[in-house]
Amino acid sequence: MDLGLQDRVALIAGGSAGLGYAIAHELLHEGAHVAICGRNADRLAAAERNLRALGKGRVLSAQVDVRDDDAISAWVDGVAAELGRLDIVVTNNGGPPSGPPLRFAIDAYRDAAQTSLFPAIQLALAALPHLRARGWGRLLIIASETVVRTVKDYTLSGVARAGLVRFAQGLVAELGASGVTVNVLAPAYLRTGPVERLAAQLAPRYAGDHEASVRAQASHIPLGRIGDPAEFAALAAFLASDRAGFITGTVQLVDGGACAAGGLPDHLAAVDPTAVT
Repeated sequence: MDLGLQDRVALIAGGSAGLGYAIAHELLHEGAHVAICGRNADRLAAAERNLRALGKGRVLSAQVDVRDDDAISAWVDGVAAELGRLDIVVTNNGGPPSGPPLRFAIDAYRDAAQTSLFPAIQLALAALPHLRARGWGRLLIIASETVVRTVKDYTLSGVARAGLVRFAQGLVAELGASGVTVNVLAPAYLRTGPVERLAAQLAPRYAGDHEASVRAQASHIPLGRIGDPAEFAALAAFLASDRAGFITGTVQLVDGGACAAGGLPDHLAAVDPTAVT
């Protein structure tokens, strides 16, 4: 299937690892040019090298803290100037600590919004003028399953990220016939850093077997396994394509059926809340 992504320009926050990196890899494979950002210079440099090794489109990287409004705006404008335009924008940032709601004081809730809500909104506000000016654009906002349902010990994430859905859906009417679509992606149980850290913490229960610990996290998932970030990235690439031009204002859950089946893991309460962010 030709997704029509050849020579499109994609800007991806948090693109040095995890889901952001997987999306950058997929879009490059489809012929797009990508600009990624991250906070860790070494990880960012490694990601850029690996993406360039694909031998596809252009790859730019910048060390940016997405919690810095001015840095976000400068990065967006700089990429648009360097690559000539913006077509696809992916917001992506880390989550707050886990734990029950009464464990946290009000400052933790403010910090959660600063970490998981405002950076995505600022990135969208900075990028949308570029997308609208071209009369074609795709805004993808990465959230989590906590925007769909309550997940034990993920209250901070749910409170902060629920606002992303209201923001995204509020944009739909305003963007109207501009040619710009906006969709929220709600991932869960994909093999990224949080899953690996949780597996490491739970490994003693499985005689130190890390892979057994990973598999145990899938016990409540109907598909019976943890997802691959590449599967998530494939959906993102489709939503970024010409073929998805009539899809906007949606929340796309990617969780192997766990939410539909009503399943929840039973091991999170015993996990150090600082281990999963």
